[in-house]
Amino acid sequence: MTETPRNAPQPTLSLAEVEAVARAAHAEQTDKAGRPYSEHLSAVAEGVRARGGDDDQIAAAWLHDAVEDDALSEEWLAGAALSSRTKDIVRAVTKRAGEPPEDYASRVLATPGALLVKEADLAHNADPARLAVLDEATRRRLTEKYTRMRALLGLTGT
Repeated sequence: MTETPRNAPQPTLSLAEVEAVARAAHAEQTDKAGRPYSEHLSAVAEGVRARGGDDDQIAAAWLHDAVEDDALSEEWLAGAALSSRTKDIVRAVTKRAGEPPEDYASRVLATPGALLVKEADLAHNADPARLAVLDEATRRRLTEKYTRMRALLGLTGT
């Protein structure tokens, strides 16, 4: 029997496998407009790809809401066959209960690769076509929330 050296790189999930895990984990969820949540995940992953993101960032985009939404646990993430960079990005963009937006933004900015994932997430969340189907009060509240986060992250004019 051949033994793998302890320091040998461990295989990681392919992007197709990460996508399948994310779609399955969020299968029963819908967004605020009642659309399948996987549409948001797909749009964020494509947004990361279109902005020049690498495979670690694209994988994180597929998983960016998984822990926050309790679709997957932190324990799953810790043991998943993913790069440490992908895991760090997912953790960075995962909001924590009671956390001030400034602290959240600081963590995103301090984590290499996370800003691009959050930028793609905010872009899809703030898409006027997506917001148009919501009631006026919700649309206004979310628009203000996304605008504030973009400012905290230094994402102005894009």
